[in-house]
Amino acid sequence: MPDTKTHSFLIHPYKGHTVKTMPPAKRLSASLEDYLETIFHIIAEKQVARAKEIASTLKVSRSSVTEAFRSLAQKGLINYAPYEVITLTAAGREMAEDVILRHRALKDFFIKVLAVGETVAEEGACKIEHAAPKEIIERLTQFVSFIEQCPRGGSDLISGFSKYCQTGKTDKKCKECIAHCLEK
Repeated sequence: MPDTKTHSFLIHPYKGHTVKTMPPAKRLSASLEDYLETIFHIIAEKQVARAKEIASTLKVSRSSVTEAFRSLAQKGLINYAPYEVITLTAAGREMAEDVILRHRALKDFFIKVLAVGETVAEEGACKIEHAAPKEIIERLTQFVSFIEQCPRGGSDLISGFSKYCQTGKTDKKCKECIAHCLEK
């Protein structure tokens, strides 16, 4: 089970936490990152992870799972023995948390700032989380935090952008909008 600090870190990536992405040389393939992320989520839900559940979740064959397990175990990220439960090592857990943080930061940005629907945001986050550099993820999280707190922006700016995306028009004229923001 994740400890309280880690759990908070994952749920609230914008409250003073930094992204701890791995250096490019130590980064895993997108596929292996997906395995770590899946193992982490299954363990969080059921206390243990089994090959069958992982294969089902990722919609891959059991032989693909076995090959991924061997690779992750060789890299010191999981504890693996055939037909036994799978556990994450400390390094594996840290790397899984990093992938999850990147995923959540991207999905949050897509939904809150770009006004993209949940399904598209989830799909986009799954694809981009594996390639986005640390600096971009950090800047996205800072921007979301800023835009939610800034009195010139906040939810009015975000909902205005959402309406603009749907209609192609701003909700109010700029002078009216500025006056409205200044009243707050």
